[in-house]
Amino acid sequence: MPDTAGLSARYDFALRLISDAGDLARGYFRKRDILTIHSKGVQDMASEADLNTELLIRERLEKAFPQDAFLGEETGQTAFGPGQGIWVVDPIDGTQPFISGLSGWCVSIAFVQEGELRFGMVYAPERGELFAGGIGFPATLNGEPVGRHPGRSIRDGMIAFGYSTRLPASRFLPAFSRFLERGGMFYRDGSGALGLCYVAAGRLLGYAEMHINSWDCLGALAVIRAAGLKTSDFLAGDGLTRGNPLIAANEDVYRELAEILQI
Repeated sequence: MPDTAGLSARYDFALRLISDAGDLARGYFRKRDILTIHSKGVQDMASEADLNTELLIRERLEKAFPQDAFLGEETGQTAFGPGQGIWVVDPIDGTQPFISGLSGWCVSIAFVQEGELRFGMVYAPERGELFAGGIGFPATLNGEPVGRHPGRSIRDGMIAFGYSTRLPASRFLPAFSRFLERGGMFYRDGSGALGLCYVAAGRLLGYAEMHINSWDCLGALAVIRAAGLKTSDFLAGDGLTRGNPLIAANEDVYRELAEILQI
C-alpha cells in the first residue's frame, strides 16, 4: 500500500518546487536572446535554461526525498529499483516556443510509484497557470476545480494532435488524414503537456499522439485522470523510459480517436 502521508508531503513539496522552477525558467525566458542554444535532433532544441531548471528540481528532490529515483529529460535517470518511487521531470516542455518568444511552454513534474502514476503538475509561468492533480488529489487549475468539455464527438471541438520527428511522417499522415476526413479540427501549441492540461480543463476535447516521452506527458496525465477522463495505459511495457502512444479524452471521444489512430 502506498504511504498516503508520504505522498501528501511529496505533493505539497512539488507544488512549491514547480513554482520556483518556473520562476527560474521565466528568468531565462526574459533574457533568451543571450542563451546558448543547441540542437538535440530535428526540431529538438535545448539551452542552459533547460539544464539549469532541471538541476534545480533534481537537487531539491534529492535533498528532500533521497530515497526516491529521478528521471529527467536533460540529465537522465538515476538508479531505480523495485518499489522505489521515481520523479519524472521535463524542465521546459515546449523549448521551441520558449526560444521563439512564445508563451506555450511549461515545467512538468510527476511522481510514479509501484508502476502507478500517483500525481503530477504542470506550470506555465508566462500564462500564470498551474495545473495539478492525482490519485487522491483533485484536478485543479490555480487551486480551483476544472470542468470537462461537453462534446461527445471529435466534431464537437478541437483535439490536440501531437507529432514528433521520432516517427516518420509516413506513419503519422494516414492517421492525421483519417482524423481530418471525419471532421476533426486540430490544435497544436508546441507543448504536449499543456495540450493535455487543456483537455483536463475542458478547453480541448482530447489529445492524440502516436509516440510521446514520459517526461512530456505524465505530469498532465495525472491531472487528466484526476478530472475523471480516460487515457491509454501509458506506462505499459517500457513506457516510462521509451515512451508510448497516447490518447486522452472522455469515453466517447477516446473510442473515436483510438479507431483513427488504430491503437
